[in-house]
Amino acid sequence: MPAGEAAEDVEVTAARPKSVRRRGFVLGVFFAVGLGSIALDILTKTIAVESLQGREPVKLLGGLIYFDLIRNGGAAWGMGSEYTWVLSIVAMTVSAAIAAYVWRVRSLPWAIAFGLVFGGALGNIVDRVFRAPGVFHGHVVDFISPFEPGGQAYPVFNLADSSLVIGVCLVVLLELTGRRMDGTRYRKEDKKAENGESGETVKEDRR
Repeated sequence: MPAGEAAEDVEVTAARPKSVRRRGFVLGVFFAVGLGSIALDILTKTIAVESLQGREPVKLLGGLIYFDLIRNGGAAWGMGSEYTWVLSIVAMTVSAAIAAYVWRVRSLPWAIAFGLVFGGALGNIVDRVFRAPGVFHGHVVDFISPFEPGGQAYPVFNLADSSLVIGVCLVVLLELTGRRMDGTRYRKEDKKAENGESGETVKEDRR
């Protein structure tokens, strides 16, 4: 075997353990964020049910936030309450798709974003499955009401909703800034080529 080919084989072999470690670290972050979001959501909902059941809304920060217990059978403002089972299936499908695809992700920010979406979706699925009135028809516990009690100014939500929204916003931000799931980044060359063509897209090293 030529010396050049042997050197390349050595470099590839040395790079594989690093790639495996990177994949393991990214997956660990994904599951830590996702499962952490679910655990925190369940904990806060349990506290909300025990502390707010049968009570008047609790005013915080001068009325910026109210803790007001709501049982939500639908989406925002209770819309679609007759299709609770559909919402459950959609959320489960999204969560399963993310869990299946995340094994390809090499980017830490993308792992965090997917973890937040995964945890947010499953957090409310726990309510849909295990809370009254029945399996796949359970009502989600919401208790954070901004500006006015009872969702008069903005839909009442929970930490799972927050996790989901933050995760989706992070996905959009990563796409807009050119960060890819494989850990690379694309950008437009600021300098135009001498032939007058606009800058072309280039691939940068992992960051």
